[in-house]
This record gives sequence, structure tokens and C-alpha cells, in this order.
Amino acid sequence: MSVEFFLENSYKVSKLITNKYSTSFSIATFMLKKDMRDAIYAIYGFVRLADEIVDSFHNFEKAALLQKIEEDLQFALDNGISTNVILMSFADTVKKYNIKREYINAFMESMKYDLTKKEYLTSNDLQKYIYGSADVAGLMCLKVFCNGNESLYIRLESLAQKLGSAFQKVNFFRYLKFDMRELGRIYFPEISTNKFDANAKKMIEQSIESDFNEAWKGIKELPGRSKLAVALAYYYYKSLIKLSKQNQKRF
Repeated sequence: MSVEFFLENSYKVSKLITNKYSTSFSIATFMLKKDMRDAIYAIYGFVRLADEIVDSFHNFEKAALLQKIEEDLQFALDNGISTNVILMSFADTVKKYNIKREYINAFMESMKYDLTKKEYLTSNDLQKYIYGSADVAGLMCLKVFCNGNESLYIRLESLAQKLGSAFQKVNFFRYLKFDMRELGRIYFPEISTNKFDANAKKMIEQSIESDFNEAWKGIKELPGRSKLAVALAYYYYKSLIKLSKQNQKRF
């Protein structure tokens, strides 16, 4: 088996993970050209792997598993090879699209927070966590969409972060009860410092809507098929927040 064959199948595994975990994300990604599509699958596969370790692997040593992933990832990035197929495709994507190591480091740092940190008492604390857990994933994807056009990337950088923040906050809002009761986590400072009442709910919704409005400015400037792909994900998440508002009435 050649390295090329192994790499090709590594991307296929990343695609499989994306398709199995997120139907909506898979549909949006399918709108892209194949090379970009594979790169987005690789990014999603990597972030999903780390996220599942801290959120789902309850009967195992999560900290040790996350540390092992981090060590293997460092080796893959430094050497361009890994026996872990998820890390193999991700490292290849990082190299192809010149994704910054600082984004990857910030992401891993936020995953470590989920091992110990249960509450976010200030908006600054929450934003730091969201930057690492979601914003940088958006920035990695933006590197793929811009495909070497650095001036476009710089222009859209802050707006891509807004979209990552919006998506993450929607997920926090959707799984509010689960996070609190099953994982013991409270992400929104509005709930950490006060009870979840109509005022707190309104403040959270306004924050999400503000992020969505800013993010849309950047989506309109994305090149080629990436505009359609991201717009699909945008409108899907917009629909989720509407549904979540209804469900939260029964909280």
C-alpha cells in the first residue's frame, strides 16, 4: 500500500465521519469542488474527533486521549505522515492551504477547557472559549475557500469568526438542558450569574442574531461555490435558532 493510497482513503474516512455526524454540514459541503470538499471533510473530521473525546468518551481517560491526539497531531504536522487516518488527512489539508498552527493550538486549548471548566462567568471568558472551539474552525475553512488569496482572507477574517461564533452559540442554546444536566456545563454568562429567565433568553438571542447579521456580510463576498455552501449552512442554523426558541419555552 502506497502513501498516496493511504492518504486517499484517509480523506474518505473524514468524509464518512462528516456524513454520519452532520447531514446538514455534508449537504452544504457537497456544493464545493472536490478538492475543497475533501479539505473541509478533513477539517470537520479532526475537530469532531477531539470534540467527541471530551464530550462522549465518558468511560475512558479523556485527558490522556486528548494528549495523545495532540502529540500525534504534532508529529503529523511536522512530518507529513500519521497512522491515524483523521490526522493524516487533516495534516495534508493544513499543508495544502497554509492553515496557521496558532488556530490548531487555540482549538486544542478550548478542548482542554471542556475537561475541567464548567462555567463561563464573563463574556470575555466565553468568547475566548468560542474563539478556540468554533471561530478557528471557521478560519481554517476560510483558508480553503480563499485558496491562497490572502487579501480576501484578511478582509473576511473577522466576519468568518462571527459565523463560527453564531454557529457555536446556536449549539449551546439548542443543547442548553443537556449541557447543564448531563455535562454540568453552563456556557452563557447570562445563566451563570442569573437564572434562565425571559431577560437572559432575550440577551442570548440578541447576541446570536448580531453574530448572524455580521457574518452574512462576509458570506456575500465568498468566492465561487463556497458562497452557496456557506449560505446553506447559514440558513440551516438560522432555522435551528427559531426552533430552539420554541423549545426553550418548555425549559
